[in-house]
Amino acid sequence: MEGNKKTMQMLATLVGCNYAGTPHELRGCINDVLAMRDTLVARFGFAPADITVLTDDRDAAGVLIPTGANIKRALADMVSRAAPGDVLFFHYSGHGTLVPRRHGHGQYDEAIVPCDFNLITDVDFRQLVDRVPEGATFTMVSDSCHSGGLIDQEKEQIGPSSGGGDGLAAARGRRRFLPYAVVVGHLSGASGVDASHHVADHLLALFGADASAKFHERHDAPAPRRPDGGILLSGCQTDETSEDVAADDDAAGEGGKACGAFSSALQAVLAAAVSNRELVMRAREVLAEKGFEQHPCLYCSDANADAPFLGGQQQEKLKPAAAMPAL
Repeated sequence: MEGNKKTMQMLATLVGCNYAGTPHELRGCINDVLAMRDTLVARFGFAPADITVLTDDRDAAGVLIPTGANIKRALADMVSRAAPGDVLFFHYSGHGTLVPRRHGHGQYDEAIVPCDFNLITDVDFRQLVDRVPEGATFTMVSDSCHSGGLIDQEKEQIGPSSGGGDGLAAARGRRRFLPYAVVVGHLSGASGVDASHHVADHLLALFGADASAKFHERHDAPAPRRPDGGILLSGCQTDETSEDVAADDDAAGEGGKACGAFSSALQAVLAAAVSNRELVMRAREVLAEKGFEQHPCLYCSDANADAPFLGGQQQEKLKPAAAMPAL
């Protein structure tokens, strides 16, 4: 009966890591997720109670700190609430890194860097997406370096092999990237494990069961891929860096606030309803016009590539666009 029809849920987890007071400090990551929270509520109809925000602003009251365990717990809780037809959204702004495979002969995998350096890898996101109910979608925006491919085995729609860029380029500002050696050096000081060891040894020593599934002796072998609800919009290609824009840069966000170049480009493009494919292509155009040499990418099924950003049903509720930040 129509009266028993379940209302579609729209759930979000937003993470911003500025790493304040460390040598790796960024300026715009928390601003990115606060701006996205406002956009989700004002224009896409998300309920504030259904949005979980994690930042490392330790001066904010009641803040949930984005450690690796806290981020994974928030994401797992969001997925556990989901039912077919629901819309799940994850926005991450912070550092990214590339992790060499133990026996990969020059092969690397992507990871994000929570504030405690407990890396969350492409395997963790694959396992998360595999738990999303069929018919629901999990849209991930990662404004971090080397973020292309962060959902392991997700199909590339726009990326290095489909109209990509030129790889690493000179940065105009601070990069949202921590080299592998820096990550290992930081963890070695805390773990007591010699820095010559693989990062897995440090993470397992420090975080045990809370370390990425990639680094445990046994994790489930990849199952044959089928089209799923995972949608990754990355701030750049796997071989590129994403820019953190200072407040005094002419590309700063609304009110001259520090921001991520990709996050700010998304805010500009979202002034109109667009598909996931259109959103990434237009964000590329905005970044190129402003002189940024990073190329956002899209990974998802063929059907989701041309679906409206954050699904079709809520687009009917899309409120008139307010003035968006000028890049």
